[in-house]
Amino acid sequence: MSTPASYFDRMYAGAPDPWSLAERWYEQRKYALTVASLPRRRYSSAFEPGCSVGTLTAQLAGRCDRLLATDRVPSAVRAAADATRGHPHVDVRELTIPDEWPQAAFDLIVLSELLYYFDDRTLRDILARTVAGLEPGGTLVTVHWNHPVAEHRLTGTDLAPLLTSVPGLETLLDVRDPDFTLHVLTRQHPDGRAAPSPAAEEGLV
Repeated sequence: MSTPASYFDRMYAGAPDPWSLAERWYEQRKYALTVASLPRRRYSSAFEPGCSVGTLTAQLAGRCDRLLATDRVPSAVRAAADATRGHPHVDVRELTIPDEWPQAAFDLIVLSELLYYFDDRTLRDILARTVAGLEPGGTLVTVHWNHPVAEHRLTGTDLAPLLTSVPGLETLLDVRDPDFTLHVLTRQHPDGRAAPSPAAEEGLV
């Protein structure tokens, strides 16, 4: 069973930023590493579901021409909209995934601190929609807390083998921090050719 929606409603009712995403050094460092891991300098269209109060969203905005950020909690959506008010190319919406997954193609999808809330069936659905919504050669970034939490079905360590075995995705980066696991994956091209590395993109190799 997925984590019930009432859990998130309670969390945001108790505090506007219930995980102190904008204040903790742990979060600042993790977000900096997440953004630094992106293999492309810039993306044309990105999707960040579960954006919470928009702390990571604001950092992703500088690397994207268009960014859709969503959350199911209205107060989080309002906070994320405030955090990205200076970025007119960022669209913040109230959506619940996977049922309201956007009908669009993206060259970047970021799943940050999200997947461990879902049961096996829903998790498979989200990953299938992610692959289908990612352009060939596009980037998927995932990052998840490694320590057990009562409301989390899985940890970042648990998710790692699931993510690296998703059909159609190729692993580019696998970071095992003591506190979180970060993966950068790319959707494979139909002809099987690999996505160029950053150095290859600039003609260095």
